[in-house]
Amino acid sequence: MEYIYSQESARILVVDDERVIRDILSDFLSSEGFRVTTMEDGQSALEELETQPYDLVITDLMMPRMGGIELLEEIKRRKFSLITIIMTGFGTVETSIQAMKQGAHDYILKPFKVDEMLQVIKRALEKQRLEQENIKLKEVMNLYKVSEAMTSTLSLDHILHVVLEVTKSELDAEAVSLILAEPRDFDDQPVSYLVQTLGDQDTDENPFGVIDYDVMLGYFADNPFLVVSGPKAKRFFSSPPTRRYLSSLLSVPLKSRDQVLGIINAYCYKKNYRYTDGHTKLLVILASRAAQAIENARLFENLQRTFRETIQGLVITLEAKDKYTSGHSRRVTEYGVTIAKALNFPPAELEKMEWAGLLHDIGKIGIPDPVLHKGGALSTAEAAKMAEHTIIGERILSHAECLRPVAPLVRAAHERWDGLGYPDGLEGEAIPLASRIVFVCDAFHAMTSDRPYRQALTAAEALDELRAQAGRQFDPRIVEAFARILPTLAGQLEPASALRHASSVGAT
Repeated sequence: MEYIYSQESARILVVDDERVIRDILSDFLSSEGFRVTTMEDGQSALEELETQPYDLVITDLMMPRMGGIELLEEIKRRKFSLITIIMTGFGTVETSIQAMKQGAHDYILKPFKVDEMLQVIKRALEKQRLEQENIKLKEVMNLYKVSEAMTSTLSLDHILHVVLEVTKSELDAEAVSLILAEPRDFDDQPVSYLVQTLGDQDTDENPFGVIDYDVMLGYFADNPFLVVSGPKAKRFFSSPPTRRYLSSLLSVPLKSRDQVLGIINAYCYKKNYRYTDGHTKLLVILASRAAQAIENARLFENLQRTFRETIQGLVITLEAKDKYTSGHSRRVTEYGVTIAKALNFPPAELEKMEWAGLLHDIGKIGIPDPVLHKGGALSTAEAAKMAEHTIIGERILSHAECLRPVAPLVRAAHERWDGLGYPDGLEGEAIPLASRIVFVCDAFHAMTSDRPYRQALTAAEALDELRAQAGRQFDPRIVEAFARILPTLAGQLEPASALRHASSVGAT
């Protein structure tokens, strides 16, 4: 197998220029179940540490080429994750203090008894174990917090961001990728896509490589996770990492009800590093929580999409009754959202703006056809009846919990800046901002569309009219915001006005 999921015996590196010391310690510690390697000086030991992981280093103080203190300094500088013990026959208080400053766990004087050395080693490894247990406890707490964060939202983007950030942080990974399988109803989409990569910036196009999703799926058919190092990782990439040597790759499938939703991958490029059992367990738990959250988010998105399509179908049905208003709500929505983005609406308010634009005329479903489709000016009674559509719209939307916040925006969609609008005579800032935007966009689209009783105005003429009524009918700030974004709307204008848009807007 190419993965590891069992606690291994501690690996110990003995460094001493006296062969007899190396041999004694090697034989004795090996008989105690440790895996022991010996080196004759600090330089050789450092080269060994660059190629193999160790749990503990026992080093002499005085050696040729590189002594014990210098070796400790290099271990500390290179951030090797291991524990160190110094031994010497020439110990002083100063050298002891210096060794401790460089991170040595203990200090043993020669000659020593092997039983005493064994006790020191066991204490050192026990300390290391307790530190790792403390880290694991923190990881469990972090997992709890992450689970809370993921289950508290149905935003897929937010869930993915949390998973990636936590994986990178907890595993101390140089990079993390999350590949999602597309739902089966999106046949025009690729099978998988890279959601995000977090890590060091690199000038190469694929510094961390591209995971082969199909190969990974085949592997996970028989294995719960993958931990692989060095060249063995190559077969799991369709495009291998460039200019980087991969030390360790940890991959875990995101599974829900036996279905693989995707794969999360953690990459490490540190020399002499491997992902441990603890890392693997952590990512397995995180992947399980993430898979549940992702499935819930997708179900919610499907419900939202179905609901949106239903509402859009209702709006299209309403507009189909009048060829002159066909597509009106969609245009108003496009204009309104563009303005809202220019005004830096937060996402939640932007969504309400979109719904308000789409549904601002929904109340017209309750207006009698003779009034709704009258070709000329409305009588006083007919105008009063037409004005009821905002109240009807509010009443309709109030019955749908998810659209209830939009209901007041629809009610106020015909309130005027000067307070002479309907139905409540709201004035100025008392009118919801989204309603003020809808009012401007509604008027512009109506003016630039053909009607039975008049020809459409050009975009420039309609903009002139908006500006003429700014401060009376319309919020002056919204009118000017609309004027700024108008050049970007050329492709969205009605044919009658778009024909002359390029030549006429510049003249305003």
